Amino acid sequence: MAQALPPLQPLLDEITEVARASENRGKVADYIPELAGVDPDQFGIAIARPGQPTVMAGDAQVPFSIQSVSKVFMLALALGKLGDRLWSRVGREPSGHSFDSMLLLELEKGYPRNPFINAGAIVTTDAVLQGATPRETLGALLRFIRAAAGDEAIHINERVARSEIATGHRNFALAHYLLSHGNLKNPPELTLGTYFHQCAVEMTCAQLANAGLFLVGGAGAPRLVSQARIRRINALMMTCGHYDGSGDYAFRVGLPGKSGVGGGILSVVPGVAAIAVWSPGLNHYGNSKLGTEAMEQLAARTGWSVFGPT
Repeated sequence: MAQALPPLQPLLDEITEVARASENRGKVADYIPELAGVDPDQFGIAIARPGQPTVMAGDAQVPFSIQSVSKVFMLALALGKLGDRLWSRVGREPSGHSFDSMLLLELEKGYPRNPFINAGAIVTTDAVLQGATPRETLGALLRFIRAAAGDEAIHINERVARSEIATGHRNFALAHYLLSHGNLKNPPELTLGTYFHQCAVEMTCAQLANAGLFLVGGAGAPRLVSQARIRRINALMMTCGHYDGSGDYAFRVGLPGKSGVGGGILSVVPGVAAIAVWSPGLNHYGNSKLGTEAMEQLAARTGWSVFGPT
């Protein structure tokens, strides 16, 4: 028998109250100067369902840097441009290592494990950039996200982008290592300039949840990519979307999800809803601590899980 769905607004209000009362909020990504000063006491959550009003609570209307959540949207663009040819340059396996690790890239000779670790995302951005300018590529990304969210107000925070360019030394190392193995087609400064601006896209939880509807599928959801591609992107989000914490997130939440070091998480309930949660403090995996806990509560209370209700 299907689990009865509780009223969502009181549930989100309760989850927000629990999150705000938490004493251990994790640690903000202070290695990016523009993120170091973000107030860690903020928490927002939003649920978007096709054809229904977005339900939200807490700081769901406060913009934040989506960081690596942007990799989902760039992957959709790359698959639209290259199709399965993309997989000749990047894999589809979990990494088991941190998001900016050099180790596997060296062992596997410049072939990144998946498109959600930094090396794989740099290759994905490089693939979309090929034959275009950074401005054109970022314009295409913003048009895609705005179309998915139904909101023209979404933009890139230039201060965050400049902050990442100034401090992204490990990403420059990854890019040069990719180049040394022939897996970077554009000059590193062009690809990384595009990549850092991509990560600096700024959105609210409400906007991000609505933008995630293209991955929900089913009646009323935006038709921006094929159903077959939705299935594949969701599969990668489930297995690779939380870096070396992907197994833990799947175990605790049971939904495809993509995190970012800005504290955001986008999760998908296939055929039902897209959920965005934001809390800037990160756990030891580099994923939102309270965001993960909130998603665990939400999945348990709603029965939303690809593995069945608890």
